[in-house]
Amino acid sequence: MNNAAYPSSAILYNQPANRRQWLLSGCTVALSVILFLALAPFARLPLPKVWAFIPAYEAALFINDLITVVLLAGQFALVRSRSLWILMCGYLFTASIIIPHALTFPGLFSPEGLLGASPQTTAWLYMFWHGGFPLFVLSYTALKSDTRKLSLRAALLLFLLLVPGLVAGITFFVTHMQHLLPPIMQENHYTPEMHTVVACVWGLSILAGLALWVKKPHSVLDVWLLVVICAWIFDIALSAVLNGGRFDLGFYAGRIYGLLAASFVFIVLSVENSRLYLKLEHMHRDEHRRARELAASNQDLESFSYSVSHDLRAPLRAIDGFSAMLARRAVTRLDAEDQRMLAVVRDNARMMGNLIDDLLVFSRLGRQAMSLKDIDMQLLVNEAWEPLSEQYQGEFILRDLPPCPGDRALLKQVWANLLSNAVKYSSRRGAPRIEVTGWKDQEECRYEVRDNGVGFDMRYLDKLFGVFQRLHASEEFPGNGVGLAIVARVVSRHDGRVWAEGEQNVGATFRFTLPCLMPTDSLSRAGAHLPSAAADAIVAKQLRSR
Repeated sequence: MNNAAYPSSAILYNQPANRRQWLLSGCTVALSVILFLALAPFARLPLPKVWAFIPAYEAALFINDLITVVLLAGQFALVRSRSLWILMCGYLFTASIIIPHALTFPGLFSPEGLLGASPQTTAWLYMFWHGGFPLFVLSYTALKSDTRKLSLRAALLLFLLLVPGLVAGITFFVTHMQHLLPPIMQENHYTPEMHTVVACVWGLSILAGLALWVKKPHSVLDVWLLVVICAWIFDIALSAVLNGGRFDLGFYAGRIYGLLAASFVFIVLSVENSRLYLKLEHMHRDEHRRARELAASNQDLESFSYSVSHDLRAPLRAIDGFSAMLARRAVTRLDAEDQRMLAVVRDNARMMGNLIDDLLVFSRLGRQAMSLKDIDMQLLVNEAWEPLSEQYQGEFILRDLPPCPGDRALLKQVWANLLSNAVKYSSRRGAPRIEVTGWKDQEECRYEVRDNGVGFDMRYLDKLFGVFQRLHASEEFPGNGVGLAIVARVVSRHDGRVWAEGEQNVGATFRFTLPCLMPTDSLSRAGAHLPSAAADAIVAKQLRSR
């Protein structure tokens, strides 16, 4: 899917926070502060041990974080931002560390906990858990200005290897190397060392919140991350700073705050995704309506084209035909000047016919359905050059050209127009020379037609690709001024670019690019299908008219 098709408002990572978002998030934080202040004095109040609370709380937390990871991954797939990838890793980290935290909780699955846990293991996992997420938020904030993109494959590989590996390493460290860590739990109560450790963890959360606040501008995602960090701070304060240990009011309330913190981004992402799908549904309906209007316009255009081709050609044929008859019948009665004027009438009638034909060709290009396939450009250029080679008395150099996907019939018109222009404008040189080159880079194929003809003044470059725009008089060089407009139209339909450089009496160079991989939406561009044979006939007619 092409990212450009999504406006920044469709992506929370890029969407600027509006007044409504700030007001809603501010109210949420204010409510959290009120509840925190109401609960803080009673944080050490002992409560009954509800063993079912721990698995229920951690299961809900795990599901919330995991769904948030999936929703963030959808945003990341659109922007491939390094900072968003870091945040996605942070949520996977919190979801993953919940598993060993639950398994090692003493008394939940076994008296000492599973995985070879000690009385200190669960508490230390909590500290790494609540100290680790703010570090991910700090990294997210620091990388927000980094515009470099990650490839999806590399991001997915690192995501699936690094985060689970980090959680596994922390779990191993706190279970099998616990002698390196100071004891922070004594039965269900905290030791004095706990206050130092939890102060560091708490400080990391405050630092992450300050960094996120300072880093502007704020997106919608940033605003709700600030709410998450605030709830995270209240979580740590109630469950590890102000309370006395496990199973008191602070223990339960802090974990509820943690569950709320995990839910904020999840809820916002879900709501915004729903709004996005609603917008896409409206866009889809508008697209269908515009498609119907376009089909009606195309039908009108077809009728107009028929009228132009039939009704306008008839009087032109009559003018040309009766002028020819008059010239034959009155050849002995007309002097040289009369015959010259009749010839001018016939020439202008034929010129008008050619103008009508070229205008019809140009109008059809926008409606012609494209048949995309890989094209041997070397062979296509040779085919376009063959009818021109007979009238060209100079040097023609064709370098190796990279193949490229596209519509063969349309691109043949591009080459035919560029090559015939090069032949026409270099024909008056003593030693005319035309060179065709091409090369390929990562994203596009580039082609170039260079000649040593009369060139053009770069001041009039903006007129070069316009319909019926000419930089030379028709008496000097014949033509209708449609060829380069056709080139620009065809290249544009292939999502390519075309430009030119020239110098008077030195020569001109025309370049165009085509995507190496044709966008899929080009396949569905609507219009009246013009068969390849018919398009080739148009090219042949254009060449004959020159």
